[in-house]
Amino acid sequence: MSAEIVPDSEHRGVVAALPQRLRDFAQLARFDRPIGWWLLFWPCAWGVLLAGGENHWTLIAWLLAGSIAMRGAGCVYNDLVDVDLDRQVARTASRPVASGRVTRRAAWVWLLLLCCIGLAVLLQLHWQAQLVALASIALVAAYPFMKRITWWPQAWLGLVFSWGALVGWIELRGDGLAVLAALYAGSAFWVIGYDTIYAMQDREDDALVGIRSSALRLGDSVRGGVAAFYLAALACWALAVWLLRADWLALAALLPLTLHLAWQVLSLRADGENALALFRSNRSAGLLMALACWVAGNAGL
Repeated sequence: MSAEIVPDSEHRGVVAALPQRLRDFAQLARFDRPIGWWLLFWPCAWGVLLAGGENHWTLIAWLLAGSIAMRGAGCVYNDLVDVDLDRQVARTASRPVASGRVTRRAAWVWLLLLCCIGLAVLLQLHWQAQLVALASIALVAAYPFMKRITWWPQAWLGLVFSWGALVGWIELRGDGLAVLAALYAGSAFWVIGYDTIYAMQDREDDALVGIRSSALRLGDSVRGGVAAFYLAALACWALAVWLLRADWLALAALLPLTLHLAWQVLSLRADGENALALFRSNRSAGLLMALACWVAGNAGL
């Protein structure tokens, strides 16, 4: 593997075919790691589908485009803030800004371009959903600093990466806020769980350079902690479905997702050797939850 490719990169396809200069910017926005924008997108889709928007495919497509652009913008911003820390961690030292392949000035320009794409998506929404989306900016801006001040930066990430559920729901309806609150809370717990798994890869380096994470805080109880977060997520999602549609068959739609999350917990190795693969499997978890939202939302109106 090239020294310019971070260990968790899915460096292939279109990104691999780009000239090196363009490839550096693609990697800076993590286009070589699509799992990130999938995880940002799924809560958006859940909000739309649970709100009964199974026919709003254009809206879902816009939200997917926005997720790709804004996840990329968030990664660029994160790398600009964390450049000194990234240079001290083996997995991140080869990132474009940390390695010097992309200057800070060029990274800021790239960040603004990605934000312009996000703005184009924002303008497709109703003003209520626009306000909700804009309210996330403060959370996003603060996230890179959380690992310096709390052992639970994953909790903050849960608030950020779940925000799309609010946007998707509010775009279609302004009622059912209890349903929306339960959906959002469940998504936040899910994010804490999968990002704790992801953080297991960096525990040694993080401890050396002073980066805090839930994986370090939980110590030998990581598996139990992840299980607790996933159970909390499932409980919140079950509540959201029940509040929308008090039907045991609708709740049964969560069973495939429940089995998938249980498999993640039971498969997780204490040494974190399979952490990346399990983390990536949450793309499938997001799809299973989307199907459950479609089942519940399709008959919930």
